[in-house]
Amino acid sequence: MTPAPSMQSLVQDYLDERRRLGFALEISGTQLMAFARFADQSGHTGPLTSGIILTWARGQATRATPITWARRLETVRPFARHLARTDPGTEVPATGVFGRAHRRLTPHIYTEVEIADLVAAAGRLPPPGTLRPATYETLFGLIAATGLRLSEALHLRCGDVDLTLNRLTVRRTKFCKSRLLPLHPTVTQALGRYAAVRQRYVAPDPDAFFFVSPSGAGLPDRTVHYVFAGLRAALGWTARGSHTAPRIHDLRHTFICRRVLLWHVQGADIDNAMLALTTYVGHAKASDTYWYLSGVPELMAAAGQRFERFASGFGEDGHG
Repeated sequence: MTPAPSMQSLVQDYLDERRRLGFALEISGTQLMAFARFADQSGHTGPLTSGIILTWARGQATRATPITWARRLETVRPFARHLARTDPGTEVPATGVFGRAHRRLTPHIYTEVEIADLVAAAGRLPPPGTLRPATYETLFGLIAATGLRLSEALHLRCGDVDLTLNRLTVRRTKFCKSRLLPLHPTVTQALGRYAAVRQRYVAPDPDAFFFVSPSGAGLPDRTVHYVFAGLRAALGWTARGSHTAPRIHDLRHTFICRRVLLWHVQGADIDNAMLALTTYVGHAKASDTYWYLSGVPELMAAAGQRFERFASGFGEDGHG
């Protein structure tokens, strides 16, 4: 008698099939394999049940919250539906067991002083005058100046950084799209200074990672987060958002909020400007970018003033 396949083998078959269809499934794939190991180690046999899924989703971590449980459940449900096509005994839990899986948390919007302090502190990292401080100073400065995701910045290749045409090529990122990012000349100058320092340690290669360690290896994101956490602690910041501490990703939030605020102050055509910004930051749809309108009180105030003028019958210049 052929033994029943393990949950890990079932998950791997599912992931292989989905990836052949073009889905990356990096984070969800890791979570699904964690679930499969849990199911196998617990001795689960037979069809997939709601009980084993919900037990794993709740987890054993004392700090886990219902939203974390809901997201874990959301990860396993597509796999359960996949199994149900061939095994009618499979149970697919309802979506609302743990409540909502997604909600917007207010980000920490950095002040200009905080960003300047972060970049300066990164430039003072040990050993002084070496590639390491130059790497982190430029990396955090680039994210603040362009709103790049950390993963996008870390995956930049030397050939993607065009110092002549003042632009970056961001290749196949979160939504499998590539885009060109025009850069302000001051950003290009900073990248050029870093490239000159980098060249003293690592031979130039268009296919090599742009941001590297002295050995020439790319930077793991966990290492970058660790360095950032040390700088954050040294700077003594207090979180102003819903997260427990300011994050690297909040630099992206800040870039978008400050850009929209500037357009409001300048009286720009916000609808057209937001479409351009959506493309620039790599959002899948404009509504994802519009959410940032609630990011800072100054932005809400500027938007409110424009609406009041509109509602009272006055134009943007204050005349009827």
